[in-house]
Amino acid sequence: MTQVVVLAAVARESVGKGTARAVRRNNMIPARRYGDKTPPVSISMETKLMLNYVNKAGFFTHLFDIELNGKKHRVLPRDVQFHPVTDRPLHVDFLRVSASTKVRVQVPVQFTNTDKSPGLKRGGTLNVVHHEIEVMCPPSKIPEKFEISLEGFPIGAAVHLSMITLPEGVTFTSKEADYTIASIAVPSAMRGEVEASATTAAEAAAGAPAAAGKAAAGKAAPAAAGKAAPAAAAKPAAKKK
Repeated sequence: MTQVVVLAAVARESVGKGTARAVRRNNMIPARRYGDKTPPVSISMETKLMLNYVNKAGFFTHLFDIELNGKKHRVLPRDVQFHPVTDRPLHVDFLRVSASTKVRVQVPVQFTNTDKSPGLKRGGTLNVVHHEIEVMCPPSKIPEKFEISLEGFPIGAAVHLSMITLPEGVTFTSKEADYTIASIAVPSAMRGEVEASATTAAEAAAGAPAAAGKAAAGKAAPAAAGKAAPAAAAKPAAKKK
């Protein structure tokens, strides 16, 4: 479990666009803390402090303690609004959580042992379908990431959801039982070779029954030729007068 970081905050008595702009001019970021059956609270936090975390991978799976008026409130980041041009954070939403809370979170997927994959060594490309996997669990059991080893994976192999081992108390939210997370795609330089091999294999498979039929017919012909034709019935000898 990652260490819980304490974030200092101050309460905001008023809300609105004008107040939010004034907060940002003071090098602060408007934020809101809500959830856990408590009224929402508008707060402000230091921009410099928040920049250390909002742009890091896994921000939405890390727990924080917001320190407000001398008290700490355990929270989980839920949303960040960014400036469309500068990408600076404009507003942050935090969900207040407790030991009994269950949350849905997107956990990032990390692939390891890529240097031990025969498919990637031959020039295959890792085609990632899902960079994150959604799970439901208590806040204290949120996985930091899911690591999947690609050791031994050849070209054309796929990584499925069932390859992930979940910690106790964590469940997948997807209704699809075993969807594909990633696959090792055939490189364009090898695509013609692979297709030709597949065609040859298909032709060989289709030609096998015909060859077997010809062989069987060849065996039957000599056997039939070896049988003597039935002798014509002898005519009775003519009686002498």
